[in-house]
Amino acid sequence: MSVPTYLQTVRSIGVCLDKAVVHCSEVRIDPDDFVEAHLVSDMAPFWFQIECVANYSVWGLNAIKHGAFNPPDLVGVTPFRELRSRIAATEAALVEFEPDEVNAWSGKKLDMQIHTDPQTSAFTSETYLLSFLLPNFYFHAVTAYDILRMRGVPIGKSDFEGHLRVDPR
Repeated sequence: MSVPTYLQTVRSIGVCLDKAVVHCSEVRIDPDDFVEAHLVSDMAPFWFQIECVANYSVWGLNAIKHGAFNPPDLVGVTPFRELRSRIAATEAALVEFEPDEVNAWSGKKLDMQIHTDPQTSAFTSETYLLSFLLPNFYFHAVTAYDILRMRGVPIGKSDFEGHLRVDPR
């Protein structure tokens, strides 16, 4: 269940980024102006939100697989097109996870260090995913979406929801 859930939102963020490029072209602004935009002064900027979408999905699943959350160092401020490439690479990496492999991690015991807390916390793969990874993933995805909306990109809730995974019957 985790990989399709991540893919739905990662793909929707990709669509929102594409719409941002079109919007910028139409109103004659540079999409790079969005890179350091933030909702309020004490929140992280747009580039950070996009990096976290990648880290809390791909690196989060790798944390479950390997038993340690070791996201890469932050890349930092990069051109908008590189943020779009980062989302495309995230989607490609998620597609590579095999369902049987991910499902085999069910019930796995994990002792993870969260943020800079020196203590480790005892999780199962499910509790780590549901109580830490997904809330952080969605927080950063929504914040990225909100920054684009705040900057005038014509996107809406259906853009954020993306392609719903309905029963094919």
